Order: sequence, then C-alpha cells, then structure tokens
Amino acid sequence: MLQALSLADTGARTTEDVFTAPSQWMPQGRVFGGQVMAQSVLAASRTVEGERAIHSMHGYFLRPGDVAEPITFSVDRIHDGRSFSTRRTQAFQKGVPILSMIASFQDDDPGLDHQATMPEGIPQPEDLPSAAEVLAPIDHPVARFWAQERPFDLRHAPDPIYFRSAEERTAHQAVWFRALDALPDDPELHRAALAYASDYSILEPILRRHGKSWITPGLKMASLDHAMWWHRHARVDDWLCYVQESPNAIGGRGLSLGRIFTRDGMLVASVAQEGMVRVPLDD
Repeated sequence: MLQALSLADTGARTTEDVFTAPSQWMPQGRVFGGQVMAQSVLAASRTVEGERAIHSMHGYFLRPGDVAEPITFSVDRIHDGRSFSTRRTQAFQKGVPILSMIASFQDDDPGLDHQATMPEGIPQPEDLPSAAEVLAPIDHPVARFWAQERPFDLRHAPDPIYFRSAEERTAHQAVWFRALDALPDDPELHRAALAYASDYSILEPILRRHGKSWITPGLKMASLDHAMWWHRHARVDDWLCYVQESPNAIGGRGLSLGRIFTRDGMLVASVAQEGMVRVPLDD
C-alpha cells in the first residue's frame, strides 16, 4: 500500500510542481484507477501550505494507464484564498494525460454539523467472509491477485458478485473494507488511501441490478469520472462501511453513489462515479 502511494519530487519548476510515482502491478496490465487518483491527491496535497486538508475532488479518467510505466504528476496551483486552496493535477504516461483532477482544500473551520444516518441491519465485518476466503478456491490469476495482492480486505453484504450474479436484482450493496497493513499516523495518507479504496466496488450495484457478475461474457467496464467529498477524518486501517447504490444506467453508462461510514456510524466521505458499462443485452 505505501509503495503504491509513494511520490518523488522531480525538482522541476515551471508554473507547476512535478512529481513521479511507480505503477502498481495489475494482472490485466492496466493501472488501477484508485491508485492514480490517490497519487494525484497526494501530489496536490504536497503543494498546499499549512494544515489545509482536501475536502473534494473531481477527476476524469482519460486513457488506460500502463503498469509497466511510471506516472508523472503535474500540479497547477490554481488558487490560494483565505480559507480554501484549489489545485489541478494531471497524471501523464508517455507524454499524454491519463487522468485530470481538480481538488479543493480547506482550513479546519467551525460550522453547521449534520450527517446522513448509516443504514441499519448491515452485518458486521466479522460475520462476513473476506475476499481472500471467497476467491481462494478459484484457480485464476485475477482471482489470485484479488485474494492475495490487494492492499485492502473487502467483505460484501450481500454476497459478492465476483463469479455469479446476485439472487436478488437490487441496485444497492454494502462493502466493509480496511487496509491489510497498519498505516502511519499521517492524515494526508489516510485521505489518499480512502480515495484509492473508493474505486474498488462502486460500479457493482449496476451489475447487481441487472443480474450480471464480473465474469459476464462480453462485459466491458471502465471508470469515466469520479467525484469524492471528505467529510470527517477516519483511519483506513480500521473497518469502514461503504454503502453503495446505482440510481441510473442508460446509453452504455451507469451512475453509482456511495457513502463511507465508520463502524460507529460517522459519515466519513461521499462518492459519485459514472462508468462505461457495456454488456450484451439478452433480456
């Protein structure tokens, strides 16, 4: 996990700050979107002075990334105001952008405080099988990677749709997750890691609603854009509950919304992602 979120300052200075980072190996050869988002968040954070923390980001996935190539991040310091700072980060490989993101940072200011309530009846993570337990019997390189190499433990409620469709066609699910390894006490790192994990399962409610699984023949999926709002600080090496739903799918695209809660019901973040979802229409 820490290797995937490592950045090196190149020392280059024009009107932008430039960083480089490695690509984490993935079995399909494409960079995981959550990785490049998290690295973009960290790169932008490195250019913000003082204690201002990221509270929102909006990013577009422009091209698939190549895991065999490092990634260069250029950060444009768009604005620094009295309470807010705005940064634009572009992630490049081979001279072309693969992700473009704008993020906003804010001082820790007092203000009104309310939040949505965590849904009731979600099983606790200890009562659910881990992804490693679900995928261990499957002799396939992608299954082995998901089971053994991902830096997060994911536990679905109801059952995951890795290899079979859901019994009930509902457009919602909950996923408990936490980092497998303890992370340093660095709030910036935890916020970036939260962005990383937010990309794992957010489009699954679209498949669940239509009785599809990840191995549906002819399925093609790709993240198009991702928006995220950080509300309250939480550690990603503690259990977090990601409540997800899909309000719409049309035109080969699907929209999913998510809310991330701590175990005791504190709302940590909200997420929205639209993805390309193409599947043969047989019903």
